[in-house]
Amino acid sequence: MEEKYFGHSVIRKEGRDKVLGRARYVDDLSAPEMIHGVTVRSSVARGRILGIRFGEGIPWGEFAVVTAADIPGKNEIALIEHDQPCLASEFINHQAEAVVLLAHRDRYLLEEARRAVHIDVEPLPAIFSIEDSLAKRAVIFGEDNIFKSYRMEKGGVDAAMAQADVIVESEYRTGAQEQLYIENQGMIAVANPEEGVTVWGSLQCPYYVHKALVAVFGFPPEKIRVIQAETGGGFGGKEEYPSIIAAHAALLSWKAGRPVKIVYDRAEDMVATTKRHPSRTRHRTGVTRDGKLVAMDIDFTIDGGAYATLSSVVLSRGTIHAAGPYFCPNVRVHSRAVATNAPPHGAFRGFGAPQSIFALERHLDEVARAVNLTPEEFRRRNFIHAGQTTATGQVIHEDVNLGALVDRAFRESDYHAKRERFARENPGATVKRGIGFASFMHGAGFTGSGEDYLASVVELEATEEGIVRVLAASAEIGQGSNTIFSQIAADALGIGYDRIEIAQPDTSAVPNSGPTVASRTSMVVGNLVETAAHSLKRQLVESGLLCDACTEVEFVRACRRYIETRGPLRSRSQYQAPPGLHWNDATYSGDAYGAYAWAVYVAEVAVDTVTFEARVTDFVAVQEVGRVIHPVLAAGQIEGGVAQAIGMALYEKVVWRDGLMANGQMTNYIMPTAADIPPIRVFFEEQPYAFGPHGAKGIGELPVDGPAPAILNAIENATGICVREIPATPENLMDAMTASMTKNEGAHV
Repeated sequence: MEEKYFGHSVIRKEGRDKVLGRARYVDDLSAPEMIHGVTVRSSVARGRILGIRFGEGIPWGEFAVVTAADIPGKNEIALIEHDQPCLASEFINHQAEAVVLLAHRDRYLLEEARRAVHIDVEPLPAIFSIEDSLAKRAVIFGEDNIFKSYRMEKGGVDAAMAQADVIVESEYRTGAQEQLYIENQGMIAVANPEEGVTVWGSLQCPYYVHKALVAVFGFPPEKIRVIQAETGGGFGGKEEYPSIIAAHAALLSWKAGRPVKIVYDRAEDMVATTKRHPSRTRHRTGVTRDGKLVAMDIDFTIDGGAYATLSSVVLSRGTIHAAGPYFCPNVRVHSRAVATNAPPHGAFRGFGAPQSIFALERHLDEVARAVNLTPEEFRRRNFIHAGQTTATGQVIHEDVNLGALVDRAFRESDYHAKRERFARENPGATVKRGIGFASFMHGAGFTGSGEDYLASVVELEATEEGIVRVLAASAEIGQGSNTIFSQIAADALGIGYDRIEIAQPDTSAVPNSGPTVASRTSMVVGNLVETAAHSLKRQLVESGLLCDACTEVEFVRACRRYIETRGPLRSRSQYQAPPGLHWNDATYSGDAYGAYAWAVYVAEVAVDTVTFEARVTDFVAVQEVGRVIHPVLAAGQIEGGVAQAIGMALYEKVVWRDGLMANGQMTNYIMPTAADIPPIRVFFEEQPYAFGPHGAKGIGELPVDGPAPAILNAIENATGICVREIPATPENLMDAMTASMTKNEGAHV
């Protein structure tokens, strides 16, 4: 097959409209007689609702007012556990809990009204930490505050640990992180008994929202319609949360009898919506004297917040990646997601893996030191190879060569020379420099049987003019999926890139191709696009209207004749698992993913010992992601992911006050700007994956996994201080350095 577009950086499908300002986002849209909606939230972390009072001086008769009593279906946000109410009716479980909805045409009066609603609450004991949740200082979910737990074991860890020459134990922590997409959460809804419910929104997963609205309204699925508007970023933050704001807008429209728009301002968006799960990971690792892994015992816990949302699957991915790209014959991972009285944490790029990989890659530097090996040599002795098994018992069939990735990353970063130079120059220097690295992997697609359960579908349809439309629910959220799908389809059909159109995700018009998550869009859905394109062309060939080697003119002519004589020209493809994959949900073992992306990242840092500020001064990212479909988009994915992870590692600290984000503004939630991001040099190694389109694998989540541990390893190389918690803000570094100096002074007394 000729690859005219695959592997080339063609112009983005939606790029022109975005650059020229023609792209229309939710807040650009309007509808006749549309009014605006807002949410009234709790001001306590946990309690019993005693009543709702509406203050004087507000013309309440002009407002649409919605409480839980107005919900026509179930008062729940349907996702996994169905434990989160659409509107709190009896109990409050976090400070941003939605209790009352208001709508009015005057946005200024609406804000006055929001402040005039008073929710009377009897406070109840609340919990705000992983430790308090596990200790059951208050029970807020089930019998033990545990949303989900996994126990994954290979070999015999206890017996192997008893035979280990050296055992190293440590604890690591990561904080919450805000997605900070450019466009805030927003929805427009039209709801009435005759037509049902239609919503337009900024979202990643139309069919998630569809499922939630079916439950809230008790309607049959055909009376619910979800349309994705142009979406200004998501990073996971628009995976599950849009179900809530869509339900709220639709309930207000149902009550008001008019279209309703809800768009959060930045402060409400940051305070009320989901964030990356905070985590605590405890490692106990046994090794031989010559540095071979014998046993890994890992305890991994994430803070789920007040409701389960997607914590179970975030925990799953973090659990599976906790032992990394290494071969160890005996591995045990015990993990749990616990409840606290913070707003629910949820999906964020990397989906649990950045937390567990941070802990592992920091820990392995400590293990290497314990057996007098360099971090590089220790990892090289333990890298997994084809034929060996991961922590889940999955046999690696890919031609994995992590040693070659290390060689490339070290060559591009001048790792060895810099490590030697920094060791000479750092003593006595105020600004100390260091270099560190991390080796890691990330599974593409849903875990285990997840893709089988989704059974994703893609359709293609051709017009008489020879235009081919791709119908899929996979959402363009800035990552370039419209472009990627067009490249794949154009090459498979042998026609021009401009002849491919991507249908707007609309649950009334496109099949369910699954959510836009999990590094699955290009690999899994892209493969369905390619299969459907081959099927469509085959219909034309078998009809006798087209030969295999055709020109574009002949393709257009064949489409016209087919439609004129036979009717619609459509094709359909549905996911089928690659052969030989087996996963056991009960034992949590087997083939966790069809394919993995592999990477080695190197970070160079400068640490000011007066101000305790750490800066990343250079960054090299080397990864193997199968075939690269669009080099510019692929490099952009890596650069953007690294930038986000630099924020996670050094800058982005969520300050909690009684379970509520206290620094929920962009003036005091510090994120890296262009001035804080170093040159990020991106390199790809390509090993085609047999079951991806043209050999492509997933890429989007991988680059968030490795930067934080590489940066912290570099900080330790620069300062000699072992920091086990992120973000490593100046305050945290000052505390760590001061504690180290105090310890050393005490040792000399």
